Amino acid sequence: MQIAVLTFDGYNELDSFVAAAILNRMHGAGWKAHIASPTPLVTSMNGVTVERQKPLEFAREADAVIIGSGIRTREIAADPALLARIELDPERQLIGAQCSGTLLLAELGLIGDLPACTDLTTKPWVIEAGVNVIDAPFVAHGNVATAGGCLASQYLAAWVIARLAGEREAEDALHYVAPVGEKDVHVDRAMAAVRPFLGAAVTV
Repeated sequence: MQIAVLTFDGYNELDSFVAAAILNRMHGAGWKAHIASPTPLVTSMNGVTVERQKPLEFAREADAVIIGSGIRTREIAADPALLARIELDPERQLIGAQCSGTLLLAELGLIGDLPACTDLTTKPWVIEAGVNVIDAPFVAHGNVATAGGCLASQYLAAWVIARLAGEREAEDALHYVAPVGEKDVHVDRAMAAVRPFLGAAVTV
């Protein structure tokens, strides 16, 4: 499985790196999560500059796509040329967005009036875009999911793994990163958040 973690200037490190790290626990099964960005270098909201692994256009060929958040998401959402570079297909891809990334999903026409999650800061902007924001950490409708809160990135990663590989594999990935002494509680809480939205496994 090839996964694109869309990461823009001003990105939130927790969104991009936590999700990518958990997804890359599946490397033994041939999975690879890539930081995909519109420019060769992107700098986080806290000044961490990284080199992209894939260009933004990689999203169109990935099996799954996660859109992280950041302090410049409103600028990105208002940039038609940049949005045009993001080609997603919910019929064949799993697509997830976190916090202000939900705003980009809305602008791309992938949410409509369905209930969605986002962070508290972004909530007014997402509502303004016509989205029905709910007070929850995670929700999915078919192949499109949204999460709210920086640490909800683990829910997006668990959802992708559970949908494409199975619940046991998702639990194992979460168990590896969970705090010692709290592993079972941590895994149970995360899986309880995503399990209602798993449905049938996806074949890609």
